[in-house]
Formats: sequence, C-alpha cells, structure tokens
Amino acid sequence: QVQLVESGGGLVQAGGSLRLSCAASGRTFSSYPMGWFRQAPGKERDFVATISWNGGSTYYTDSVKGRFTISRDNAKNTVYLQMNSLKPEDTAVYYCAADSTRLWGGVRIQGYDYWGQGTQVTVSS
Repeated sequence: QVQLVESGGGLVQAGGSLRLSCAASGRTFSSYPMGWFRQAPGKERDFVATISWNGGSTYYTDSVKGRFTISRDNAKNTVYLQMNSLKPEDTAVYYCAADSTRLWGGVRIQGYDYWGQGTQVTVSS
C-alpha cells in the first residue's frame, strides 16, 4: 500500500515558479515509476510528466516541455515537479500518482493505481 500527499501548490503570477512535492509512504516507493497529472475545472485529468523508478528516464506532455521538470529523491520518498514560466493555462489541481505494476508509468491515467489528494495551482495573468 502506498499513500501519496502533495504539497507546494498556491497562487502565482504568470511567469512565476512553483515546486510541487509528493511525499510517499511505503517501503517500495523507490521501485515505482511516478507521474504528475492535472485537472482544470470542467476538464478531464491530463498527463503532465512521468519519471522512472530510478529517475533515469522522464517524459513530458508537449505543453510543459522546457518549463517543468520532474525529479525524485528515493531516500526521502519524494517526487517533485518544478514548474517555471507558469502560464494561466497551467491552472489546475495537480495530482501525483504511483504505478506499482509496471516498469514505466506512461501517460495513461489507467496505468497508475495510487493517487494523492491533489494540490491547487492557480496562475494569474
């Protein structure tokens, strides 16, 4: 069983930065690929970024490439999402997720079996 708790969201002006954290419980966190997703009001939950179990591989949705960076510290059981050059369209609830069944998390929501409660990110213009 894995429990995930996100933090670091807030209100920021366009062009600003935020760093989201996702703290995980459970001894096997370090073996799971992790992902970040986001859900804007009235929209579906969308993929943002994913990272392999050891941090060696990452993948991003096109709209955040060059602006967001996913990373992890397995010693601290934490995955991060550094968000720079934020835009109003980045406004959403951001969720972290763990995939306990595969070696690579991928972009599909269905591939992840543990989810956090989400943290709100609001970018003002």
